[in-house]
Amino acid sequence: MPFDIARTRAAYPALAEGFVHLDGAGGTQTAAPVIDAVADAMRAAVGNRSAAFAPGRRSLEMVAAARAAVADLLGAQPDGVVLGPSATALTYSLARTLGAGWRPGDEVVLSRLDHDANVRPWVQAAEAAGATVRWAEFDRDTGELPVDRYADLLGERTRLVAVTAGSNAIGTVPDVAAIAKTAHAAGALVCVDGVHSVPHGPTDLAALGADFLVTSAYKWSGPHLAAMVAAPATWERLRPAKLLPSSDAVPDRFEYGTPSFPLLAGVAAAVDHLAGLDPSATGSRRERLRAGLAAAQAYEEALLDRLLAGLAALPAVRVLGSPARRCPTVSFRLAGLSPQRTQEELGAAGLCLSAGDYHAYEYFQAMGLRDSGGAVRASIYHYNTAEEVDRLLAELDRLAADGGRMTG
Repeated sequence: MPFDIARTRAAYPALAEGFVHLDGAGGTQTAAPVIDAVADAMRAAVGNRSAAFAPGRRSLEMVAAARAAVADLLGAQPDGVVLGPSATALTYSLARTLGAGWRPGDEVVLSRLDHDANVRPWVQAAEAAGATVRWAEFDRDTGELPVDRYADLLGERTRLVAVTAGSNAIGTVPDVAAIAKTAHAAGALVCVDGVHSVPHGPTDLAALGADFLVTSAYKWSGPHLAAMVAAPATWERLRPAKLLPSSDAVPDRFEYGTPSFPLLAGVAAAVDHLAGLDPSATGSRRERLRAGLAAAQAYEEALLDRLLAGLAALPAVRVLGSPARRCPTVSFRLAGLSPQRTQEELGAAGLCLSAGDYHAYEYFQAMGLRDSGGAVRASIYHYNTAEEVDRLLAELDRLAADGGRMTG
């Protein structure tokens, strides 16, 4: 059955304003059921977590529902879901916890393709421990991250491999499962950044071979909260810094302070929304999520093909990378205009795109583009349309034609 784009777009109130949102990698618009769930939770009587009274039990239920929803989304166990304010915060917390056990001579393997949130926390934890950072380099022409390079980087002192499941800069989808297999053979843990990959297709923690996987709900129609998942037994082995009176149970001991209960209600609602993307899907929520996200992925890939073909037909446009597998994300530069000026001109026409390095610091440094403004990023989500892609291409064609009269 064809992906019902009209039905899909109707679930996002913000789209009624008329802007073209091609910046899903920076954050998606919020689905109506999520907005309603957050508002309903804020209107209700909610106390801090306690089984002694109804409002306290309500907050316990919100936490449990959010954990169960994220577990279904990622193929994890609810008791292995750690909730937090952002992927960056959760990764820093994990890096500090793991890094406390590292010693001089230990090694960490990182990728220059990653968002800095899966780079800098590990670099800083390694520096604090006197450990060594080793780098997996991507192919500068294609943007691929070759698996065979990891064999030369890993050894008996490798403690952790951190890698993205989807580049937020150019969309590359590395072979994470193969990288994880190599890492585990060396006795290393694997932390996967799924922030950009999870919104664009079914995700399975075990299939990826990830020991830890992090995702952000605001990249898949939800509120500004994040989750990091691992097997409960993996969390049990770790002892984070924490307040003495706070729970020592897993996963609670990895969460700091009182959570935002209404936003947790929004997380559960966002997962339920994704589970309904394919109205013909049946079965468990996990099964419906896999079907809905697979349908959305096929729809997004068709739009990506249309975008790439259109960009290739514009001589003034330089697309960065050509990975064989990519999330629906493309970075490009327009001759004669800086990325920031290109972004501004597109913004004036009602098109919302990102520009700069999007925190993919190492990628743009390696490409020699960071000091000249990085690039412009078009990132497709399942509420985008072919007409919106064509509108972007037409605006870029117009800007290219006007380039001789514009500077900057």
